[in-house]
Amino acid sequence: MAILASLALAAGPAAPAAAEEWPGRPLRLVVPFAPGGASDLLARLLAERLAGPLGQPVIVENRPGAGATIGANAVAKAPADGLTLLYGTPGPQIINPSLMPGLPYDPERDFAPIVSLVTAPNLLVVHPALPVHSVAELIALAKAQPGRLTFGSSGIGASSHLAGEMLKQMAGIEITHVPFRGSGPAIQELLAGRISMLIDTLLLYAEHRATGAVRALAVSTPAKSSLMPDLPTIAETLPGFDAAAFNYLAAPAGTPPAVVARLNGSVNAILVDPAFRRRLGELGLEPIGGTPEATAATIRAEAARWRGVIVAAGIKVE
Repeated sequence: MAILASLALAAGPAAPAAAEEWPGRPLRLVVPFAPGGASDLLARLLAERLAGPLGQPVIVENRPGAGATIGANAVAKAPADGLTLLYGTPGPQIINPSLMPGLPYDPERDFAPIVSLVTAPNLLVVHPALPVHSVAELIALAKAQPGRLTFGSSGIGASSHLAGEMLKQMAGIEITHVPFRGSGPAIQELLAGRISMLIDTLLLYAEHRATGAVRALAVSTPAKSSLMPDLPTIAETLPGFDAAAFNYLAAPAGTPPAVVARLNGSVNAILVDPAFRRRLGELGLEPIGGTPEATAATIRAEAARWRGVIVAAGIKVE
């Protein structure tokens, strides 16, 4: 993924209004999930910060349902004037195209990527009764007891599910997937010892790790996370392992380049602000930033990578 960088983007002609006259009206930031989740929280923090440099309020609109496709479709079909934006998560353009047949939008052609926002490292945790203290020991135990270990997820096709499938495929092990309706129930089952492990958002387990209720083995990012620097990465045992949620900002395809450039510059300025970065750290998030082109490249690369995992595991969502 692109690292945070200061940008000097050339602004092309915008229609119907010049970029300096835009936006002229309040903006709408569509979050394709219900209020209260991590994506909704970050979207609201970002919207609050964007209002100043844009000179207009940025109103968060929650459009949940169908694995984020309802909200994404609303943005895809909106006027390409830069006033309707998508808070993008892996679902709409990265995972859903491989999981769901007949999407109501084209995941590549219907959106204009603006900027990469954050990555959310996942944490591999096990119940403390499981006699393993490293990824290598976990793999060895799974190979010795094929099919007996279980991993939970927040649902079929969720990032926690796909991370577990990636672990299975790269380690050559057989562990049983147990889906739940959300991360909360999955965590409770792990705490009760009814499942063996989870790979889910790092922040969800910080308190449980501190109390010893779970044992953290490794982070899912290619490099160590600044949020838990004492932990190794899964990739140290399984080279190439990378499972972290990628969030970004997008607009409808055809949005004027100068408007995209202005939004990109405004968000990048927010992402380098020390206070904002501290708040991200409290939420278990790491800032990215960069150019629209880098964001588009990341979306394409992530879609291809997860497509391979989904196809190999035979996952489908009807």
